[in-house]
Amino acid sequence: MSDSTVTEPEGREEVAVPQAVTGENRGGLPGRLRRPRRPRLWFEILLIAVSYWTYSLIRNAVPEQKGKALRNADWIWTLEHRMGIAVEQSVNHTVNSANWLIIGMNYYYATLHFIITIGVLVWLYRWHPGRYAAARLVLFATTGVALLGYYLFPLAPPRLMRGGQFVDTVTVHHTWGSMASGDLKHMSNQYAAMPSMHIGWSLWCGLTIFALASVPWVRVLGLLYPATTLLVIVATANHFWLDAAGGMLCLGFGFSLARLWYGALPYALPRLVPARLPAPAHAPSP
Repeated sequence: MSDSTVTEPEGREEVAVPQAVTGENRGGLPGRLRRPRRPRLWFEILLIAVSYWTYSLIRNAVPEQKGKALRNADWIWTLEHRMGIAVEQSVNHTVNSANWLIIGMNYYYATLHFIITIGVLVWLYRWHPGRYAAARLVLFATTGVALLGYYLFPLAPPRLMRGGQFVDTVTVHHTWGSMASGDLKHMSNQYAAMPSMHIGWSLWCGLTIFALASVPWVRVLGLLYPATTLLVIVATANHFWLDAAGGMLCLGFGFSLARLWYGALPYALPRLVPARLPAPAHAPSP
C-alpha cells in the first residue's frame, strides 16, 4: 500500500513527510485537539511580551502576606529537617565563603533565567517550527499554574527567614540587576518562592535541548543547566529544595496539557510544520 505524503516548508525547502508521521488522515486528527501550525514571528514576540507582562502583574499583585509567608517558611524548614534534606544552610554558608563564586551565582540567578529561556524559544522557532507551539504551551502552562502556588501558598525564601540562619547573598554582595535587591525589590513580590520557576524554566530548557540537540556535548550541557540552577537557587538562599519540587510539578502539568492538546509530547511531533494538502478535485458530473 502506498504511503501518502505531505510537504513541510522550511525556508525554501520542500520536505516530504509520511502522512502517518504527521498524524493526519481524512477523518480528522484523532488524539489531539489542535494541529501544529507554522509560528508567525510578530505574533510570537507580542504573545511572549504580553504573557510575561501579565504574569509579572499578577504575581506582584498577589498579596505578600509576610506573616503567613514566614510561617510557611518555618513549616517547610521543619518538614525538610524531618525528611533529612535540610542542608540548604550548609550549602549557603559554604558557597558564600568564596566571594567570586557566590557573586557569580548571584548574577547567574538574576540573568540566565531569562537569557537561556528566550534563547531556547528562538532556537525552537528557527529550527523546530513544528514543535515550537507545543513546547511554548508547556512553558506557558507551567508558568500559569505557578501563579496558583504564589496565591495559595505565600512563602518567604530562606534568605528572608527570621533568625538570620541564612546569608542573604544578594544584599551582602550588592548584586546589580537582581529583582531582590535595591529599589527593584519593591517591584517584585519577595514572598512568592513556591514553586520555583527558575527550576521550572531551566528544566524545560534542559529537557528541550537534550531531546532535540544533535551535538552530544550540547545535550550534556542541556542536562547540566537545570542541575546547576538547582545548586544556585539553594546557595543564594532564594529557594528551598521543596520549592524546586514544586517547579517540577508545575512543569509536569505543562507537559500533560501539551500532550492532551497536541496528541503527543512536543519532542515527538514532526520537526517541520505539515503543509495543508489541497482539496481533491471532484470529477464533473456526467
